[in-house]
Formats: sequence, C-alpha cells, structure tokens
Amino acid sequence: MKKHSKKPVEKPSPEAKALSLFLMAFKSKDPKYKEELKLINRQWDLFKVGEIDQQEYLDEVSALLSSHGGYSSVIEKTVRYYIEKTGSWSATGEGQYQKDAQVIADKLSKS
Repeated sequence: MKKHSKKPVEKPSPEAKALSLFLMAFKSKDPKYKEELKLINRQWDLFKVGEIDQQEYLDEVSALLSSHGGYSSVIEKTVRYYIEKTGSWSATGEGQYQKDAQVIADKLSKS
C-alpha cells in the first residue's frame, strides 16, 4: 500500500492575510475586489496542492498588494473599514498581521 506524502501547508504570509481580509471587506463595494479575492483564493488553493510554487503565489500577492497601495495601506484601509462598520477593531492573535493591524488601530483610535 502506497502512502501519500503530504508536505505541511504553510500559513499564509502576513501580506497574503492582509490582502485577503482587505478584499473580503471591500468585495461588496466593487466587483473588482470580489474578482481579485477569487483570484487570490484560487492561487492559494493551487499552491496548497503543489500546482504552483510559493514564489508564484507570493508574486501574485505582491502585485495585488501593490495595486492597492502596499501592505501598510491595505491594513489601514481594512482596519478603518471595520472600525467604521462595527465601532472597533477586534482582531486577536499573535501573528505579524494582527500585531501590525493593532498598531494601526491604536493610531486610528487616538485620532
């Protein structure tokens, strides 16, 4: 009986997480965001099954992030969106994205 060897799937990078959450937040405002979310989710799925390599996936993430102003800009837009929608920022976790988002949330709450 042949065993299937599965490589452990990495977690998305902070940049990929930022992009994904940004696109999820804004997908109802503009169909382009919904299409970009489908694209990046498809790329992640292809990466997970080994159809594309990590660099191809990260290149796509980087290109989309750049088209929206970069990592910091995308986090700020996302945090601002949720603060305006819900009144606060409540993401928790220990990942780099959560730390970066909390710094921006703290700055926005002071202004």
